[in-house]
Amino acid sequence: MAETTHSHSGHSHGARFDRAWLLLAALLAAVAVMDAAALWPVVRFTGGALLDTAPFIAFAVLAIGGLKASGAENLVARAFQGREVRMIMLAALVGGLAPFCSCEVIPFIAALLALGAPLSAVMAFWLASPLMDPAMFLITSGTLGLDFALAKTAAAVGLGLMGGFGTWAFAATPVFRDPLRAQNAPRCETSCCGSKTPFSGTPVWRFWNDPARRATFRAAALENAGFLLKWLTLAYAVEAVMIRYVPAEWIADLVGGPGLGPIVLGALLGAPAYLNGYAAVPLVDALLNQGMSNGAAMSFMLAGGVSCIPAAIAVWALVKPRVFAAYLGYAFAGSVIAGLLWQSIA
Repeated sequence: MAETTHSHSGHSHGARFDRAWLLLAALLAAVAVMDAAALWPVVRFTGGALLDTAPFIAFAVLAIGGLKASGAENLVARAFQGREVRMIMLAALVGGLAPFCSCEVIPFIAALLALGAPLSAVMAFWLASPLMDPAMFLITSGTLGLDFALAKTAAAVGLGLMGGFGTWAFAATPVFRDPLRAQNAPRCETSCCGSKTPFSGTPVWRFWNDPARRATFRAAALENAGFLLKWLTLAYAVEAVMIRYVPAEWIADLVGGPGLGPIVLGALLGAPAYLNGYAAVPLVDALLNQGMSNGAAMSFMLAGGVSCIPAAIAVWALVKPRVFAAYLGYAFAGSVIAGLLWQSIA
């Protein structure tokens, strides 16, 4: 479910200035003041990278618009029906594919928990959902390669399964007993907040025959296009600056080379360094080019995705701190395991 129409952190409907554009302006201004000769190369690199990624961005925008307009999000609820083991497996699978954001998950999951959906299936969904969706897959494969995108998708599902079955196995322990907070979830400040799944029932794939669904398609496509443009522009500018000014040997010494250490460090650095799932892709591309190990890149993206603010808010808002701590523990352990596996085969 990652961050498409979604967890567009940094966007506030009432904000006069957008944080991403302000950060980009500040970055370019700093380059202009400290090294004026580098300004045009940074801008040229950023523009070229955007043009290279444009086909993937366009396809992602159209795909997400179509999924939302058709009401495909309603298929997610079907993962939480039947036997608990089946629910866990489907929740992990669907979590990595659902085209809506962490904030939209809050009322959805709250309703499921209130109706008695097991925490194990919810945990599987929560862990997988921030890590991958159709748009994220396209952007990742376009920048980091199809192999990395497929591996990250498998890791997202695997992380969800680990958390779901771990919670199922220890459901009777004090950690997971009586997991829900008594108070209502706090108000979220990201761009998807307040948006709700507009249609219920069976998805209508030929959405263009319905004026309301066409309007939903236009709104979702424009919102996602704006989101991807601003964050990817910032991310590619950061990549250009990193390549120009950060010595490759620093990255290689910190998170390069074989072994467990760089992978663990990648997972630990993921949360504070993570902008969002889309902006992280060029950042990781730059780090890989400067010596970051493949395993550390995978653990960085997984741990950062699960612990980023929009995804974490969705969990913190509804469950008690001990369950939230378990969520972060699953994220860290799963990210390290996935990093080790990817390091061994990449």
